[in-house]
Amino acid sequence: MKLKKTYSYALWSAVYLTVISVAISAISYFILSKHLGYSIIIISIIVLFLTSFFIIQYRAEHFIYRRLKKIYEDVTILNVNDLKKETTTTDIDKLSKRMQNYVEGKRLEIKSLTEIDSFRRDFLGNVAHELKTPLFTVQGYILTLLEGAVNDKQIRMKYLDRANKGVERLVAVIKDLDMIAKLENDGMKLNIVVFNILELIQNVFDLFEMKAKKRNIKLQFDKIYEFPVFVKGDVEKIEQVIINLVVNSIKYGNPNGTTIVGVEDFNAKKYIVKVIDNGEGIKKEHISRLFERFYRVDQSRSRDQGGSGLGLSIVKHIVEAHDENILLKSKYGEGSEFSFTLEKAR
Repeated sequence: MKLKKTYSYALWSAVYLTVISVAISAISYFILSKHLGYSIIIISIIVLFLTSFFIIQYRAEHFIYRRLKKIYEDVTILNVNDLKKETTTTDIDKLSKRMQNYVEGKRLEIKSLTEIDSFRRDFLGNVAHELKTPLFTVQGYILTLLEGAVNDKQIRMKYLDRANKGVERLVAVIKDLDMIAKLENDGMKLNIVVFNILELIQNVFDLFEMKAKKRNIKLQFDKIYEFPVFVKGDVEKIEQVIINLVVNSIKYGNPNGTTIVGVEDFNAKKYIVKVIDNGEGIKKEHISRLFERFYRVDQSRSRDQGGSGLGLSIVKHIVEAHDENILLKSKYGEGSEFSFTLEKAR
């Protein structure tokens, strides 16, 4: 009949203790008793106690270690190499807490991997959708032209213009995807120089003045600046940040509205650049995810406005590459304020 594991442990422990007890008793009686007399009894008791203590402790730790090793081998999320024999203890509370911490760590790791996998699937789906829409548009216009519409000059020019817009959107998506990939895989090489941030903002205003006029949106500073404001950063990258934020404010701001850009002291070492619009704002549930790739608050409206859906994600990467912070304040129905910090030039 097969003994229970605990019975086997108790049996062998008893055998070891019995053998050692008999050995100590025999040595005490036949050899040491002639020289030490009754004091040998006290010595024997002490030796027996210490020997029993170490045998029981060793046997208990060895027993627990073997049981834990079996658990680690059977449970797929546990790595048997993480189990160290010297860390095995007979303190059940301590052992239980250690196991709980380990399992909690594995649970968080699995949760993180699950979120990453979910993000990966969402990302692939979004990429497919972003590429599919303009591709099908271009294909549709080209097929129409091939089927005979090419002979009509008016239709031909109109369809070629629309197909070209579809191609431009494809190019924008691919360029932004390429930039994101480089930022995440290779890092970003920055050419840090001192420049006037007000001049850079004005250049962006001039660049998108016509785009803003089409929606009757005013681009302006928050106040009249009497002196230049010099900062340290990569001019081209920071210009891309301001462009993306200003273009977003034009796209999603209310017609006949205003986009205001201002530069203020953030602390003794940094400025904060703010881009404020009086559009419809963003609901709270969307704010935490707004800088994710392809994340859109309003899918239908966003696609009508065009763009790759990667603008804010690129902004976040560039700002963080400068070791700065990107901030967002928004109240639904009142507008949004995107801001980022920059180091002051000394």
